Amino acid sequence: MTPNSLPISRLWRLAAEHPDALTAALCGILVILGSLALQFGWLGLAVLILPAAYVIGGYSSTREGLTTLFQERELDVDLLMIVAALGAAGLGLWRQEYHLIVDGAVLILIFAISGALEGYAMQRTERSIRSLMSLTADTARVVMYGGEREVAIDKLEIGDCILVKPGEIIPTDAIIIEGYSAIDQASITGESMPVEKTSGDEVYAGTINGVGALKLEVHKTPESSLIQRVIRLVQEAQTAAPPSQMFVEKFERGYAKLIVGLGLLLATLPPFVLGWNWEETIYRALIFLVVASPCALMASIMPALLSGIANGARQGILFKSGAQLEMIGKVRAIAFDKTGTLTTGKPEVIQIVPAAGYTETEVLQLAAALEAHSEHAIASSIVSAAQQQQLQLSTATDVQAKIGQGIIGKVNNQTIAIGKAEFVEATSELSQISQQLQAEGKTVVWVAKGDRLLGIIAVADTIRPEAAATVKRLQKLGVEHIIMLTGDNEQTAQHIARQLGINEVYAELLPEDKVQAIKQLQTQYQTVAMVGDGINDAPALAQASVGIAMGISGSDVALETADIVLMADKLEQLAKAISLGRRAQNVVKQNIVFALSCIVLLLAANFFGNITMPLGVVGHEGSTLIVTLSGLRLLRN
Repeated sequence: MTPNSLPISRLWRLAAEHPDALTAALCGILVILGSLALQFGWLGLAVLILPAAYVIGGYSSTREGLTTLFQERELDVDLLMIVAALGAAGLGLWRQEYHLIVDGAVLILIFAISGALEGYAMQRTERSIRSLMSLTADTARVVMYGGEREVAIDKLEIGDCILVKPGEIIPTDAIIIEGYSAIDQASITGESMPVEKTSGDEVYAGTINGVGALKLEVHKTPESSLIQRVIRLVQEAQTAAPPSQMFVEKFERGYAKLIVGLGLLLATLPPFVLGWNWEETIYRALIFLVVASPCALMASIMPALLSGIANGARQGILFKSGAQLEMIGKVRAIAFDKTGTLTTGKPEVIQIVPAAGYTETEVLQLAAALEAHSEHAIASSIVSAAQQQQLQLSTATDVQAKIGQGIIGKVNNQTIAIGKAEFVEATSELSQISQQLQAEGKTVVWVAKGDRLLGIIAVADTIRPEAAATVKRLQKLGVEHIIMLTGDNEQTAQHIARQLGINEVYAELLPEDKVQAIKQLQTQYQTVAMVGDGINDAPALAQASVGIAMGISGSDVALETADIVLMADKLEQLAKAISLGRRAQNVVKQNIVFALSCIVLLLAANFFGNITMPLGVVGHEGSTLIVTLSGLRLLRN
């Protein structure tokens, strides 16, 4: 390998990954070189360079414009821009005012840059689906009379018996016919704790089996599984064009038709109606095409939105498209996922209640010594709590896990049992406190030494410190409705919601239920944001007007599906994102009014003021520059 081969291969890869950006960059370089050639009087060189800029920068817009014209019988701004640019170039050659060729090239360059920016927003759906597909297993272990056989997922049939070993991904939706285990369903339902399941219970594809081997019976075809439905929901929601996009496309085509129609009238009627000569008529018609081209109108939007995106990035808010920066400023209702979004998504020890004669430290120290031999999420939280207090843990022996009940073993030659009340044969000494803790949505673990109760440990998913303040801030910003969506149980969800000041809660939801909740909100509030972090949130994130994902705790699918990512998992950035979106809306509206006013004034001057082409171009380019600089105001915090 030569020293230069690596940089060259990297350049080729970048060119292949970003063709639109490369096209815009080449067009810009050629425009600069052509302009310099004219300034130095090298006319022949300029005439060679500038047409190349037209071809390279305008090829994509010309193709799209002609495709729309011939296949859909519609005119759009792409074709209008090319006609205006070619008109300016033709006029420059005709009148030997060669700087007009540069003006036409600049018009094409602006559109080439816009095309490059749009290209980056076109790849989300494919990446999202690939990420979702990575969650599903390729094969399943089918139990047959002669033993076990690996079978491709799409070859499974209803009634097949499959074996899933501890720690494996469940390959398809099925019913447990033998075995007992704790299933990590966070990827599907968002539940923060593993769910214990046994014979007769349904399990979902993409979830993770715990410590017990399971025999499952396939009761539906693999393509009907919950994870496959999640994939289809993401596809449907992301491919549906939002009303705002349809309105912009319709406006562009209507505007193009109007300008082309008026341009044709201006090129033919004045000699008969106003007594102009044909040279003057064509000259005025070409000026009309230049000054009426919507460059300033288009520049009213993208520079402002790009500046807002850059501002958001500095504050840890990643906007995946300018449209979503503008959209979030219109949000009237917000739906929050609970686990991992309003909460940390990790169970923690919340409270230790010792029985009479014991201390919190003794209870935690003995419990952690035994739980250090378990891989259960609750066990990990107990061990983590002991480590934070820097407690010295004794070595446990003869440790045995009783699936669905608890764990038992010996610490310092004394039998320690941890788990449910009936498992440790606990007395009713702390039953009332236990019931109160459970009513608050906490999981209670009983700890006993021999036949004596040591105490209870309450474990729960903890609320993010900034969550309550964020909810209040959103309400002050005028967000009309805030709800919480979760796969967790009703009791836990209501307790969390009360602490956060959220009045409406939907609990025990599957991914498709969350989508229906978002659709219902959209019928009432139109522009709805969804904030989530899990795979189970992906369909709702895609359905929402604005999908917002947590950057650190968020799954790959949620990050790919969402329109906005809070990179540092700071919920308070959500209020900043909405404020930034509203600022962007205001700046864009101001720019549009200014751009349209300039177009109207230039058109009036062309008809009644007898302006020259250079003045028309100056007015056109000047208004474009002004709205571009206006958009840069959003770079300021």
